[in-house]
Amino acid sequence: MNTLYLASQSPRRLALLRQIGYAPAVLLPDPAVNEDPLGAEAARPYVIRLARAKAEAGEATRRARGLPSRPLLAADTTVTLDGQILGKPLSAAEASEGLRRFSGRTHSVLTAVCVIREGVLQERVSESEVRFRRLDEAEIAAYIASGEPFDKAGGYGIQGRAAAFIAHLSGSYSGVMGLPLCETAQLLRHFGLDAA
Repeated sequence: MNTLYLASQSPRRLALLRQIGYAPAVLLPDPAVNEDPLGAEAARPYVIRLARAKAEAGEATRRARGLPSRPLLAADTTVTLDGQILGKPLSAAEASEGLRRFSGRTHSVLTAVCVIREGVLQERVSESEVRFRRLDEAEIAAYIASGEPFDKAGGYGIQGRAAAFIAHLSGSYSGVMGLPLCETAQLLRHFGLDAA
């Protein structure tokens, strides 16, 4: 059994860690980290800042609760198009507009992963390019009606129905899902955790 904390409520990140042989305990930071971009913050510094902040907040929560010291993993994923960070859509109209913008175009997905233990923090960033095929209005409406877009950066999940929209992926499939497994495994090995 591999012992680490996961500072995320994402079921996808939990499943991905289990896929490569880890059994994390979920430890959510209290309070949650504010995910708003700072001014005209670029995507790479933004995603790194959030992953670090989540790791540090998770470590502070662990100490405050008197829990045993273990490596703690946090991650953040962001989607960018035309230099703009696209967060989780707050409405059907926002989700529809995002999908229309992706239609027939390539966008970037960045995921930063941080592992911290006793103040020692290491990070990795995965960047992938995703190209959508052209989408028609009926497909967009059906996807919005499925409810999938509303808890995902950029308003879609590669592991769900939106997989049918993706004409090309260059990079890490698991990174687009929210946790790049190659980079994650490297970080965990650095902290002395090997997969079971």
